[in-house]
Amino acid sequence: MNQDAPEQGIDSAPVDFALRFANSETFRNLFREGMGLVEETASYLDGPGRAESKELGRAGSLIYATESMRLTTRLMQLASWLLLQRAVNEGEMTQAQAGIEKAKVRIDGPSSSRAGPGWEEIPDPLKELIDRSIRLQERIRLLDTAIYSDEKPEVVVSNPVADQLGRLNDAFGGFGR
Repeated sequence: MNQDAPEQGIDSAPVDFALRFANSETFRNLFREGMGLVEETASYLDGPGRAESKELGRAGSLIYATESMRLTTRLMQLASWLLLQRAVNEGEMTQAQAGIEKAKVRIDGPSSSRAGPGWEEIPDPLKELIDRSIRLQERIRLLDTAIYSDEKPEVVVSNPVADQLGRLNDAFGGFGR
């Protein structure tokens, strides 16, 4: 085997981990988690949540209404993002087309205050759904930045032999000239 010949079939291009993740089983799990959270939230708000909200005081009722609207808005935006990315993964649209459509999706808001008068009255299941949606939102934001950011990390390939030769050159001034 000739050690001076370059290896055949090895691609030296950097791996785009964000796009690779988007096409992975991990993304499919994230998709299922997101859509499951949408269904779980709808079920809660239409069932037990509705009954629990009727038992709240004035301040609690106002917070409940505000936070449930924020929660459903957040989840619909996240679901839209997930559906766009799945469409790219399945070849139904290009990454560029998804980027254009993604401009209509707001994955950065609305946030929840999770404090103030009436917050302590909010039923724990709603608080848990809010917390889970915020964690999902943060994960999707990170993935979105990795996929759609114009700034890709610079790939630095280290060559230990060249590093050592450079150090020798610095130490002995002009080594190898």
